[in-house]
Amino acid sequence: MDQYGLLGEKLGHSFSPQIHALLGNYEYRLCEIDPAHLERFMRGRDLAGFNVTIPYKQAVIPYCEELSSQAQAIGSVNTVIRRQDGTLFGDNTDYYGFSYLLAQSGAQLTGKKALVLGSGGAAKTDCAVLRKIGADPVIVISRSGENHYGNLDRHTDAALIVNTTPLGMYPDVGKAPVDLSLFVNKPAVIDLIYNPGMTELLFQAEALDFPYVNGLPMLVAQAKKASELFQGKIIADKKIAEITETVSRKMRNVVLIGMPGSGKSTVGKRLAGLTGRDFYDTDEMIVREAGKSIPEIFAEDGETDFRRLETQALAKAAKCSGIIIAAGGGVVCQPHNRKLIRQNSLAVFLERELKLLPSEGRPLSQLRNIADIYQERLPLYREWSDYTFVSADIEETARKIKEDLRL
Repeated sequence: MDQYGLLGEKLGHSFSPQIHALLGNYEYRLCEIDPAHLERFMRGRDLAGFNVTIPYKQAVIPYCEELSSQAQAIGSVNTVIRRQDGTLFGDNTDYYGFSYLLAQSGAQLTGKKALVLGSGGAAKTDCAVLRKIGADPVIVISRSGENHYGNLDRHTDAALIVNTTPLGMYPDVGKAPVDLSLFVNKPAVIDLIYNPGMTELLFQAEALDFPYVNGLPMLVAQAKKASELFQGKIIADKKIAEITETVSRKMRNVVLIGMPGSGKSTVGKRLAGLTGRDFYDTDEMIVREAGKSIPEIFAEDGETDFRRLETQALAKAAKCSGIIIAAGGGVVCQPHNRKLIRQNSLAVFLERELKLLPSEGRPLSQLRNIADIYQERLPLYREWSDYTFVSADIEETARKIKEDLRL
């Protein structure tokens, strides 16, 4: 069986193996290569073909004996095929992928200004597509040069902003390359990052009511085109939307929220067992980090320090992909925690009757009237949740979550 893969410097965030597994029957692996070892990789013969990502889309060009007309015109390669004589052919399927993403977004850009953040290989491709569909002018924003991040006030009338930089990508989440409040015409925002699904840039767009989309549909579309080159056959375009939905569902976390004693940990562990996903319990993470029990943290350090540790644990777990997380009962008391959850997860509220909630070993439930805590938090649980399940029998609840969320 022929082997294929993805070449890049840092690939811990990549969904490509999962996507290619849905496109064809071939092995596809991640090839994290340090720049110093790029030549050795390119001269090797292990792979019949491979995709290329940051920072090698231009660096691989000298190793290719031939380029497609598109790759040659753009000056960027993201797909390499090893021919029968051992020589390398470079192509650019990102062009197809970004064209698909633009078409799906419905953005009307003829004669309108488009800003492309970043000046690497992805930016070159996106600029070529934008000019082809009639966007004018197409402005590249980089750290230096005529148009840079320090003079964005020149371009507040942009109709489209495309982020091609890795800023905000897993694991260094929570950052954005620009402040979208500068822009006055409600531009469409495309972030080519797909992990996390909601980047800080997209959170800004949402808050400002700008249309936005992440890069997952583009990733799947370009992979479809690359897979056609790998396999020498046409794959139906409808597969793009199907695979995008499947991968998105598989890679989203499920965060269980609810009152202490509602069954988040027990249901979460069973749900992890049923789905084959890893399980994280933020309370257990806090205990390991602090080196003492939660009652001891409350007694010795106070609730404020506990909430800080709780946010740290949630931030660490929630930036992962495809896991089950049991969050502490008070996670909804800190508004900034909501963004941590929403960046890559579905929130599931486990609702349980007040009279069934235990308080033993739960410091806050013992210090305050549990009915008051319940009434205070209930509206927040409902507001934060994407789904609500009544927490009853552990097995039944876990199976129902698995079935309803198609995990």
